[in-house]
Amino acid sequence: MKEDKHNEVEPEVVPEELIVDDVDATPAENEAAEAETAAVADEELSEEERLRSRNSELEASLEKEKKEYMFLMAEFDNFRKRTLREKSELIKNAAESAFKGLLPIVDDFERALKASEGVDDAVSIREGMELIYKKLKKYMEQNGVKEMDPADTVFDADRHEAISAVPVSDDSLKGKILDTVEKGYTINDKVLRHAKVVVGK
Repeated sequence: MKEDKHNEVEPEVVPEELIVDDVDATPAENEAAEAETAAVADEELSEEERLRSRNSELEASLEKEKKEYMFLMAEFDNFRKRTLREKSELIKNAAESAFKGLLPIVDDFERALKASEGVDDAVSIREGMELIYKKLKKYMEQNGVKEMDPADTVFDADRHEAISAVPVSDDSLKGKILDTVEKGYTINDKVLRHAKVVVGK
């Protein structure tokens, strides 16, 4: 009897991509996978710790810089106050020193006035006054105070103060100093008092 080949059922072919490997992983493979997972976790943890440590360092550095800044501000404020105090004392002491130098001259004037009482000799009185005057001029020069050159003939607004302008017939005298009413003085080459002069116009 012939078998009916048409009735035979052919086995179904399953595509390879659908085949699932159902074989369990070996213990070594499992340990390797666990180690890799632990390494990734450790790496993430160490990165977080590193960032936290860096953050702590930056905060400490910022606090240190802030303290140093506050210290410098306090130092500068103290320096400013000290400088103002020293400047004030310097001005005060400079005036004190100047007047202290004038005291011997005042003493000379008092002695001269006392000595001139009842004296009719004007010549001796004048000689005494001239000595005191020369002493005063010398003291002034020692402290940088000098009389402006009385031979100045050209008007200079930086050094002179014109209190009067007189018409002149000679054109060469226009703008020139004709007379000095009050002497001018300089201190260390800076004008201390302008000379009061009469100018030709």
